[in-house]
Amino acid sequence: MVIISAWTKLVSDNKIMASGVVTVINIVTWYYVLQTILEDMGNWRLIAVYAIGCGLGTMLSTYYFQSKAKKQEKASFVGAPASQEI
Repeated sequence: MVIISAWTKLVSDNKIMASGVVTVINIVTWYYVLQTILEDMGNWRLIAVYAIGCGLGTMLSTYYFQSKAKKQEKASFVGAPASQEI
C-alpha cells in the first residue's frame, strides 16, 4: 500500500514520469502477489500477513505524507512577514 499511496501523491502533484514508474512497479507487484496467493489459496496465514502489511503500509505512508505537509506549512509560515498590530 505504500506503492499505492506514493502513486496517489505523485498523480495529485502532477509528477508525470514518477507516477508512470510507480505504476509499472505497482503492476509488477500486484502480479506477483496475485500469483502467490492463487497458488496457495488455502493459506490463510499468507493472506492475513499480506492484509496486515497492506494496512500498515497505508497507515505509515499516510502518516509520512501528512507529517511532510505539516512541516511544509510550518516552513511557509516562518517565511511569512509578521502581521502588523494596530
